[in-house]
Amino acid sequence: MLDKLATISQGDSNICVAVLDGPVDRTHPCFQGADLTYLPSLVKSEAQIDGGMSIHGTHVASIIFGQPGSPVQGIAPQCKGIIVPVFADDRLKTSQLDLARAIEQAVNAGAHIINLSGGQLTDFGEADGWLKNAVRLCRENNVLLVAAAGNNSCDCLHVPAALPSVLAVGAMDANGKPLDFSNWGEAYKDQGILAPGKDILGAKPGGGTHRLSGTSLAAPIVSGVAAVLLSLQREQGETPDPHKIRQILLQSALPCDADLPEDTKRCLAGKLNIPGAITLVKGGKMAEEFTSVSGSEVEAAGCGCGSSLTNASEAIAADQQGQSAPSLVAAAPNIAGAEAVPSNTPNFQNLMQSFPTPVTQQPMMPNLTANSVTASQAPSELPDLGQLVYALGTLGYDFGSEARRDSFKQLMPPFDIGGGVMVPANPYDARQMVDYLDANISEARSLIWTLNIELTPVYAIDPTGPFAAEAYRALHELLSGQIQPEGDVEYVERVSIPGILTKRTVKLFSGQVIPVIEPQSTRGIYGWKVNNLVSAALAAVQTEAGTADEDTIRRTLDGFLNRIYYDLRNLGTTSQDRALNFAVTNAFQAAQTFSEAVAVGMELDSVTVEKSPFCRMDSDCWDVKLKFFDPENNRRAKKIFRFTIDVSDLIPVTLGEVRSWSSPY
Repeated sequence: MLDKLATISQGDSNICVAVLDGPVDRTHPCFQGADLTYLPSLVKSEAQIDGGMSIHGTHVASIIFGQPGSPVQGIAPQCKGIIVPVFADDRLKTSQLDLARAIEQAVNAGAHIINLSGGQLTDFGEADGWLKNAVRLCRENNVLLVAAAGNNSCDCLHVPAALPSVLAVGAMDANGKPLDFSNWGEAYKDQGILAPGKDILGAKPGGGTHRLSGTSLAAPIVSGVAAVLLSLQREQGETPDPHKIRQILLQSALPCDADLPEDTKRCLAGKLNIPGAITLVKGGKMAEEFTSVSGSEVEAAGCGCGSSLTNASEAIAADQQGQSAPSLVAAAPNIAGAEAVPSNTPNFQNLMQSFPTPVTQQPMMPNLTANSVTASQAPSELPDLGQLVYALGTLGYDFGSEARRDSFKQLMPPFDIGGGVMVPANPYDARQMVDYLDANISEARSLIWTLNIELTPVYAIDPTGPFAAEAYRALHELLSGQIQPEGDVEYVERVSIPGILTKRTVKLFSGQVIPVIEPQSTRGIYGWKVNNLVSAALAAVQTEAGTADEDTIRRTLDGFLNRIYYDLRNLGTTSQDRALNFAVTNAFQAAQTFSEAVAVGMELDSVTVEKSPFCRMDSDCWDVKLKFFDPENNRRAKKIFRFTIDVSDLIPVTLGEVRSWSSPY
C-alpha cells in the first residue's frame, strides 16, 4: 500500500514536517533534492559517521524525506523538512527544557507536523511544566506532535507521547501484531496507533543503508503518512488541518485480530490504516473492505517506502536489560558494533536518546527522565538579528570552569563575618560577589551571567556593543537587589530581560549547555522591586476605588504576579509568552485593570493570551485576558478584562484602553 500511496501523492512543498532528533547527514544521496532546513539548537548540527544519535537522526529523517530513485525512498519526499537536533552524539540525552525549546522553534518556523522519536519514562505520564507548555503551544497553533510510545515492553507511559493532543506511536510487525518491546498504557488507548516497526530500511551517515527496529522508526512512518494526508487536503482546496488528520488516523485505525486477545491491550487505539484514512480525508465513509485489511496490507499502507522501510523507534539497550533509563532518549535500535547506552535510575532531569539496535537484537526506545549582545538596532533591523526574547526570572552567575572560579577566589578580598573574624573569600556567596564587583565592575564580564527560572539556568546574558558597560552595571545592581531582605524596599524578587536570542551557546560549570541572549542596551531590563510595585499598584487601585480592601487588593495582585511566574512560566520567545511576560512586568496597568473587580470582592480566576483582532500595520498584537470571579457567590457573573500588547519590537508596548465585560462562564 505504501507503493500505492506514493502514486497518489508524494507530499506538497507547502506542508512542513519538523524532525527533532539527532544530527542528520544531509549529504547522504537519499536527501539530494530534498528541501531540508537546519534550525540552530544546543546540539552541533554536523552528523558524525559513527555517532549514535547521528545514526538515529539520519535514519528517522530518511523515512520521511528520502527522495524517489534514491537508496531510501521516503513517504513524503516533496514536503518541506525542518531539522532541529535535540540529541547530541557526545551527550546522548537532553532535558525536557531543551526539548521544549526545540518544539517552540519548530512551531515558530511553521511546522505542520513535529516528529519526536524519543521520550521519557514516567510513572503516570507526567511532564515538567516546560514540556507541557510546549505541547499546549502545538495544540493552540494546530501543529501535530507525533511521538514514539517507547520500547520498554511494559504497561508504561512516556512523555511527550502520553500528553493530551499528542499522537503516540507503537510498533507492530509485518503481520500487524504488536511487537514485544512496544509499550502500551491507558493513555495510549485513545491517542496511540501502531505502525510498522520491524526491520525498517533507512539511511546511515556517510552513505549506505541499514535496517533497524523500534517505535522510533514507527513514528516517522506515521508522520510521513500524516504529511501526505495534509497534502491531499491542499489538493482538494482545503486548509491543511493537522489536528483533523490526527483524528482521522485514530478514527480509521483497525483493531487487532480477535483471535489474539492477549494483544488487545498492546494494540493502543488500533493499527495504521492508510486506505481508510485516505477515504476519510476525501470525505467518504470507510468501506467494509477497509475494516478488514490484513496486517501485511496495513504495514504496506503504513509506510510510503514499501517493504524497504523498517520501524524507526527503539528502546534503550539498558531498558532491555531491566534497567531504567535516566533521561529522554531517542527510540532507535543499536547499530551493530555499537555499545549499548548505560542507563541509571531515572532522575527526571534529562531527556536521553537511545541507539538503534541490530535487527537481530531486541529494539530499544528512548526514555525521558524527569526534570533534568550587540548595539541597539533600528526596529526594521531586529528581525535580521534573530529571535526576540522577553523573559522573566532571577539573576545568577556561573564560572564555567574551576580555573575561572579559582581566579575570582584569589582576587576577592577576605570576608569579615563579624567581630573582626576574617575568612577566605567565597565566590559563590552573592553578597561577597556584589561587593567585589562594586569596586571592580570590569570583572563582571569575566562571569557568565544567567537568567534562572526555578533555580534552572535557561539563558546566558551577554551584553556586548557600545552599551555593554551600562548593561553590566544594571546586572550588578539587580543582583544587589536580589540579596536584600524580602521586607527591604530595594528587594528585587525577579527580573525582566529583553534581548536577541543568538545562535551561540555556553557551557556552564555543571556541564549544562544554554543559549545566549544579547540585551541591546539597558532599556527594558527591569528589576521587580515587589514591595514598591505592590504599594504603587495598590495606590492606583485605591485611587479608582477608594472602598477597596487593602488586604484583598494586595492578595489579588500578588496572585497575579505569581500566577505568571509559576503556573505560566515560559521561555519568553513566542509572541504570546512575550505579551504575557510584559503584562506582568507592567503591573501598574494590570493594577488599574483589577480595580473594578477587586473593589467588589472578586478574585483572579484565570489569565489567558490570544491573538488580537485589533492591531496596527506591521505589528504583532496580542490580547491578555484576565477573568475574575466572586469566591462567595458562584452564581455571580464573571468579570473579564482585556488589554492589547504589541510585541513586534524588542520592548513590547500596550495599545489602547482596557476593555471589560461580564460573562456567565
